[in-house]
Amino acid sequence: MQYRLRLRLTDAAVVVGSAVVAYVLDATLLFGAPGHPGPLRSIAVPAMVAAVWIAALALRSSYDLRVVGRDHTEYLRIFGATWTSVSVLVLLAWLTTFVEARDVLAQAVALPLGLAGLIGSRYTWRQWVARTRRRGRGCMTPVLVVGHREQAERVIRRLNGSPQQGYVVVGACLPSDETSADGTPSGTPRPWDGLPGDEVGGVPVLGDLSRVGEAAALVRASAVAVSASDSITTDVVRQLGWQLERVGVDLMLTAELADVAPARVSVSPASGISLLHVAAPEFKGPKFRVKQTMDWLLAAVLTLLASPALVGVGLAVALTSKGGLFYLSERVGRNGKIFRMIKFRTMRVGADREVTTLAAGNDAAGPLFKMRTDPRITGVGRILRRYSLDELPQLFNVLSGQMSLVGPRPALPHEVAKYEERMRRRLLVKPGMTGMWQVSGRSDLPWEEAVRLDVYYAENWTPLQDLAILGQTARAVVSGRGAY
Repeated sequence: MQYRLRLRLTDAAVVVGSAVVAYVLDATLLFGAPGHPGPLRSIAVPAMVAAVWIAALALRSSYDLRVVGRDHTEYLRIFGATWTSVSVLVLLAWLTTFVEARDVLAQAVALPLGLAGLIGSRYTWRQWVARTRRRGRGCMTPVLVVGHREQAERVIRRLNGSPQQGYVVVGACLPSDETSADGTPSGTPRPWDGLPGDEVGGVPVLGDLSRVGEAAALVRASAVAVSASDSITTDVVRQLGWQLERVGVDLMLTAELADVAPARVSVSPASGISLLHVAAPEFKGPKFRVKQTMDWLLAAVLTLLASPALVGVGLAVALTSKGGLFYLSERVGRNGKIFRMIKFRTMRVGADREVTTLAAGNDAAGPLFKMRTDPRITGVGRILRRYSLDELPQLFNVLSGQMSLVGPRPALPHEVAKYEERMRRRLLVKPGMTGMWQVSGRSDLPWEEAVRLDVYYAENWTPLQDLAILGQTARAVVSGRGAY
């Protein structure tokens, strides 16, 4: 609740501040001009803009604790609230004489300024919440898990293993027809006085399905996560909902859809039942044209900004070691098309021929070859790799359409030759200069996790997610974690 109050106060300060800035600019630059409103209405209009905007943020559920600090839906709701406020203001200008179209245009500075401020403040708060959760200092939602032992253990492992998501499992309730590890029925009533009892996934079993409401109140759970099964039928879930209603606890149903983004899932009512619809991944169409345009524009801007660094790094490579300035590596692009990826050379000449002799020192898993202390890397090359400066020339691959700014890791042909069917799905999109693999640990990632992240990205990416990954990349590059 304190976190929600902080968000409300911060949002109000941003919105009011942007409206004041727009008013000051309007009064300074245009006051006294023909058709300029009087000082009373000049103040009233920004106040109305701020009031409508703050109300829209509340009505679009941008303070819902099930969303804030968890995924990109929070940002989408802020965009939606801003668009709603603009629509309401335009409608007021059309229906009334107090607010004119000119008044709305006078606030044109407030809207983009306020939107940037809202996104920036929410991002800052999210970083604070993430740090707080990682350190175990709060901002967590206590959850009681209900389901068969195997299902419950899987849910507990996933929730407690990802504290950044904001959930912590504090107990479990199992169907009475299951047996515990010591042979006692899991549903057997047990005293809740701190005596040793049955556990699942490292949390205590607090009873069977008839005691879910009582158990949730006892451990002060804010939500109950239920995994459906033969024992946990629709009628059982309905009765659980009635139990939880009396104690004011949320009911959540776990849908274990592996690596499916929430944006692809929707619920459709049909004759008294709810159908969970999972949209198929899209690998062509308008979304990809938006990505292509965004890639080219951002790459062009980044190339101009990075031109001094490109020249400086090029000189450092040329002056400190023998060999060519660039290293051209054959990589596998979208749909298996081979292209030549450009990097600054960071190894001595002929390094590729030494892989066989160094194979015993491989620190990577799967078909990858990586060494933390690779003797082939030059002194300057080690610095370039640590901060990913050797990858700057890949901007030219992006401009030529062979790569994307964000995407799966560019793979070598011999790596792709060992791919199974699941891994080949990462080839359905262009490889990227950065991606989920880079902001999640780079070379420190286990092979299976790196593949999972690449496949997840290929099937679930969005333009907004790309922008978020680009923002996180800067922090990953500066830290140098996982780079070798």
